[in-house]
Amino acid sequence: MLAAAEHVLITGGIDEFTVGAVAERAGMSVGAIYRRFSGKEQLLHAVKDHLMGHLETGVGDALAAAEPGLDGVITAFANAVADTFSRHSRIFPHLLSGQGAEGVERGLQALAAIQDALAEAVEPYRDDIRRADRDQALRIAARTITGSAVHRAATCETWPDGLTWTTWAAETAEMAVAYLAS
Repeated sequence: MLAAAEHVLITGGIDEFTVGAVAERAGMSVGAIYRRFSGKEQLLHAVKDHLMGHLETGVGDALAAAEPGLDGVITAFANAVADTFSRHSRIFPHLLSGQGAEGVERGLQALAAIQDALAEAVEPYRDDIRRADRDQALRIAARTITGSAVHRAATCETWPDGLTWTTWAAETAEMAVAYLAS
């Protein structure tokens, strides 16, 4: 059902995203969708929750397998963020434009969770951060990476940059490490 909802968002955008369209794509009755979701907003929230879960899991897994050192952890973080956004790049603009307060809250929870995961993974390499306020610097780096990814995903169709997500991640990680180590 969530795959059908994602498909409808990708192909028709938020304007075509209806319970009826999702039901048709999923091969289900509209009533079956309504038994699980109260309406379009709750279904949209479920899609976003699913994708935010992928982001949290992807970042957690990448950080657990990161190469040693500040550079390894930051690179793993940027790659994991890029991987999630690249696999869902056609859906994120629609999710970002059509979210209520509940959707915003879930997005903020995911961003806080991955920022906390990064801070934990960087802990053994804190001394490599040369900024006066290491915690602040790491928050700025995390938010720069995630904010840039969100912006890139939101504008990828209207303002393409010609980069692959892999190149974007490598360049963004290098920039963040340079900042942290300066």
